[in-house]
Amino acid sequence: MGMSVTISAATEQDAEQIFRLQYLCFQSEAALYANYRIDPLVQTLDSVREEVAADCVFVARLGDEVVGSVRGRVTEDGAASIGKLCVHPRLQGHGIGARLLRAAESALVEERGVKRFRLHTGHRSEGNLRLYRRVGYQTVGTAEGTDGVPMIILEKPAETYATTA
Repeated sequence: MGMSVTISAATEQDAEQIFRLQYLCFQSEAALYANYRIDPLVQTLDSVREEVAADCVFVARLGDEVVGSVRGRVTEDGAASIGKLCVHPRLQGHGIGARLLRAAESALVEERGVKRFRLHTGHRSEGNLRLYRRVGYQTVGTAEGTDGVPMIILEKPAETYATTA
């Protein structure tokens, strides 16, 4: 019998694994847009460490290996911004991304009192869009990322967390 994937809050010791995993996972996004300067690929290890220390960061573990991660933080308007959701390519399609989202949403509501979740993804990222819509996110607008990639902005009210958890 194999090990099962567990979801937990990230620790300072996870930052380097998150950094490496993020770099691996976002290669497919970069290829989709022919842009290898997207934020997850140019983020520094120190910046990841800062996010782990300050934000609501969760990891998926298979044994000691970090195989998924997600970050959430409260924005100036009081919404929760969720980002950099990634799952190791060999484990995608098994519900780990949805479990990470639920963990982040739950913590952001319970610990930080948010009333709305917001995230964004590239306009060609169909797999991401399917996941986000399946768990209750709806398109509310578009924007251009700092890297020039056209983004779709999605939101959902925190009350819907209970129905998707």
